[in-house]
Amino acid sequence: MTLKMSWVASANSATTDFPLNNLPYGVFSLTASTPRCGVAIGDMILDVAACEEAGLITLEGGPLLQSGVWNPVMEAGAPVWSALRARLTELLAEGAADQAALAGHLVPMADAELHMPFTVSEYTDFYAGKNHAFNVGTMFRGAENALPANWLSIPIGYNGRASSVVVSGTPVTRPWGQLKGPNDALPRFDTSKRFDLELEFGAIVGTPSKGMVSVQEADDMIFGYVLLNDWSARDIQAWEYQPLGPFQAKATATTISPWIVAKAALEPFRTSTPERERPLLAYLTEPGPMLYDIALEVGLAPEGKGETIITRTNYAEMYYSAAQQLCHHTTSGCSMRTGDLLGSGTISGPTKDSRGSLLELSWGGKEPLTLDTGGTRSFLEDGDRLTLRGAAKGDGYRIGFGDCTGQIQPAIDLPAWAQEEN
Repeated sequence: MTLKMSWVASANSATTDFPLNNLPYGVFSLTASTPRCGVAIGDMILDVAACEEAGLITLEGGPLLQSGVWNPVMEAGAPVWSALRARLTELLAEGAADQAALAGHLVPMADAELHMPFTVSEYTDFYAGKNHAFNVGTMFRGAENALPANWLSIPIGYNGRASSVVVSGTPVTRPWGQLKGPNDALPRFDTSKRFDLELEFGAIVGTPSKGMVSVQEADDMIFGYVLLNDWSARDIQAWEYQPLGPFQAKATATTISPWIVAKAALEPFRTSTPERERPLLAYLTEPGPMLYDIALEVGLAPEGKGETIITRTNYAEMYYSAAQQLCHHTTSGCSMRTGDLLGSGTISGPTKDSRGSLLELSWGGKEPLTLDTGGTRSFLEDGDRLTLRGAAKGDGYRIGFGDCTGQIQPAIDLPAWAQEEN
């Protein structure tokens, strides 16, 4: 597929994340205004709430665009999603008849503040990237025992905190927690010294479910995708994770990009999951390609300094697709809700420079990274700004997600009631 031309000139650039082919969904506000649903087009935002009020957009079951989040549209289902996308394309395409009426509803993106685009109902994080799982397992158990016995058969995950999910640009405060080093007799209460990022991809459930769904039905339920940074306190995790897995180590924050890229925009970039080392059980069989060819990168900028790109990889490296993860999630009878968010798990490639976490990049701190601006990093320091970027690249255009950023703030002062007595 080639670039679709728009009468919004900035949407026709080969470098924009938001051509007419994309049309991602977000929530924005201007000074002293309430958050409103918008669609990114080039360097502008179309105020679709205003368009609905003016009768330029009419959706079955509407109005659906007035709440300041996209959940009503998500819950309305695939026919409404298709109708909205078709109408937006018609309104914004080159030669559209309603240009004059729409011009008053376009807002410069540079003047807008972006907000959480949807209300998160539940959050589940998976561990579905083989390279990441193998690297981490090798560090802690050796290469011969790197993957758990169940890993090649099941998409492993844990239920996280919906309250921890924040939009790009939200500061992230270094967490406190229980830490215990290998030579410590007892744990201590301290700030995390091994705070990390995880480069992930987030799938957003649109239509809810009751009972088990197939991989195809799961794919049909997905409304769209975001970039996701699953901030992780490795030292807190090392002490707490047995026997029930991640808990406080993952509860500090989960940052998502501000624009939901509709699944329809990614259709030209579908690709298959890798060949299986052993057959999956029948219920996890995919009816077709369920991954996407999306180039990803992470930039790290120390406070007041320039950025170093610390990794480049691709979503196609995943072992299990979001549809497989969602299908498996329902097998116990677990109902999925509109606004459920599924993290892919860390996306790492096969080479050192394609690893999706500092834990892997610095090999547990034994091989610190050298930054372009000088200095090294094994784990994140206060003031560090992390930026995740991603785009599917077509013929003369790209489907991007907008930056997914967060800056590390120092830990809060410890309350008196939490301090140890001398």
